[in-house]
Amino acid sequence: MPKLRGVTASVVAVLALGTAAPTASASVAKPEPKAPKEFVALRDIDPTIIQEMRYTTRHNFIGKRIDGYRQPVCILTRPAAVALRKAQRQLLRKGYTLKVYDCYRPQRAVDHFVRWAKDLNDQAMKREFYPRVDKSRLFIDGYIAEKSGHSRGSTVDLTIVKLPARHTRPYRPGERLVPCYFPKDKRFPDNSVDMGTGFDCFDTLSHTLNPRIKGRQRANRLLLKNTLESLGYVNLPEEWWHFTYKPELFPNTYFDFPVSRRSLTHHH
Repeated sequence: MPKLRGVTASVVAVLALGTAAPTASASVAKPEPKAPKEFVALRDIDPTIIQEMRYTTRHNFIGKRIDGYRQPVCILTRPAAVALRKAQRQLLRKGYTLKVYDCYRPQRAVDHFVRWAKDLNDQAMKREFYPRVDKSRLFIDGYIAEKSGHSRGSTVDLTIVKLPARHTRPYRPGERLVPCYFPKDKRFPDNSVDMGTGFDCFDTLSHTLNPRIKGRQRANRLLLKNTLESLGYVNLPEEWWHFTYKPELFPNTYFDFPVSRRSLTHHH
């Protein structure tokens, strides 16, 4: 575009400051941030791990697709993804597979959670995800925070599925909700083994070693925990599904590139 060569320095400066007329600033829309080269798509490391990316759907505690989730792809730092591949090999030999619900989470998604948590009128999904917690307590009780380890790229939410994996029916927005701690045959159908609660259940029953979780449910939680912890992952004691790979490649960086394949196209 040779015409642009004649643009004066002052106009360029104004554009850079974003103080130009709306039309001008809109035409130089800021490109979306990209993932650093250390990030990979889990599917490229291990295509056998099931991906049920809940925040790209409306089946989550907000009831809407979450900001920043453009495509249902699990993105992680390479070491975290490689450790999952090792865990998957161990589980496949026992007749199980891993299934991820959430991986890297952009900061804009966390901001969406925070805005939602402050809006006490929006309790559309309460009956399933936080039946026993008053919404005004979600911050105080630690269920929602301004920052998430997921945004650093080495944290994953996941479960175990018995093979052959059964099909999980899609969530139908507006369907009757059932509390996430109800018996497995009563709560929303998930092809995972019985972990005692559903994913993202804001309840003390989600605490990994809660003594009220016994028998097969406890054994299932320990199978997930022991398999992952033997490979460098650390469980969050309040959430049986939440694990962080240590040492983290980016222990202090909260990324905001969107969850999409395009975020992984690196400029060479």
